[in-house]
Amino acid sequence: MEEITRKSSKEKGGRRPDGRSMSGRGGEKTGVSRRSTGRRPEDGKDTGHGVEGRKSGRSRNAGRRPENGEEASRTKERMADGKSIRQRDDRKRQKSVREEEMSGSSAGSGRRRGRRKKKQKNLMTNIVLAVAFAVFCISAFQLIKICKGYYDGRSEYDKIRDLALENKKGGNDDGPRFQVDFDELLALNPDTIAWIRFDPEPAAINYPVVQGKDNEEYLHKTFSANENTLGTIFLNVDNSAGFRDENSILYGHYMNDGSMFRHLEDYKDKAFWEANPYFYIYTPDGEELVYHIYSTGEVLDTSDTYLTDFPTNDDYQKFLNMTKEVAMYDTGVEVTTADTIVTLSTCTSANNDHRFVVRGVKVREGNE
Repeated sequence: MEEITRKSSKEKGGRRPDGRSMSGRGGEKTGVSRRSTGRRPEDGKDTGHGVEGRKSGRSRNAGRRPENGEEASRTKERMADGKSIRQRDDRKRQKSVREEEMSGSSAGSGRRRGRRKKKQKNLMTNIVLAVAFAVFCISAFQLIKICKGYYDGRSEYDKIRDLALENKKGGNDDGPRFQVDFDELLALNPDTIAWIRFDPEPAAINYPVVQGKDNEEYLHKTFSANENTLGTIFLNVDNSAGFRDENSILYGHYMNDGSMFRHLEDYKDKAFWEANPYFYIYTPDGEELVYHIYSTGEVLDTSDTYLTDFPTNDDYQKFLNMTKEVAMYDTGVEVTTADTIVTLSTCTSANNDHRFVVRGVKVREGNE
């Protein structure tokens, strides 16, 4: 009965109360039917019919899925690359920060080292300057001391000359006579034994002569017993005070200010000797001893020039021959074993072991 009823209903067209048909595949699946028509909701145009439309849609979708997968993969790769780039950038930044920190640290330590070096350099500079200043002060003090010594020594000997020397006319001499007041000299210094001078030159050699207890006493002691580098001209301790020995030796300093025996070196020049061939020694007993210079030269301080004792005439003759052989030039002055000589000795500017000597033979003696 029910079957007949459903059949008649189908025959009647199956319309709903609103008048719409309920036949076909519509029914409860109207939404599906509408999609199957192939119309797009936007403009109602036909896009195909039935299952084929859906299949073609599915095939298009199926064709797109791989593309979406590749895009996703590329996206992931891009994201991974971006992450990697960010990580690289981060690492670079971190490395840069570390380098800057290290650079700053090394720069700071470098600056500290630089400051330390600068301080050390400044310290060394200050030390050098201090030492140089100390050396300068010491040198200046020594120079002042030397100059003062020269001045004091010259002043002292000038006063002694004023006190003890005078020129006078006497006897048959037409010119002035040189006279020494030995009483004044002996009052000042009982070691006084003579006075030596050159005339006319070198006029600077014009001094009293002493003889000490040894050859060291008057090296740095003036005639008035003052401590001074000029010292005093003195006779060798082994000689007799009257200049009677074959070889009497007088010592005097070579002073840079031209005092004492400095000008003996003038006799290196033969022309100077020709103009000034004599020197004079005066004794307390009133004698004037005149010496003719016959030999000059440079010798060692250990030379036989300083011999004073000659056992035989042959020994003395050999000595006299030696003094001529070592001479700087030949004077032509004759010397025999019957003569006595005086050797004047001083230091040289060249060497401490060398001496410059001037030798004179006595040619006359007599009362002033």
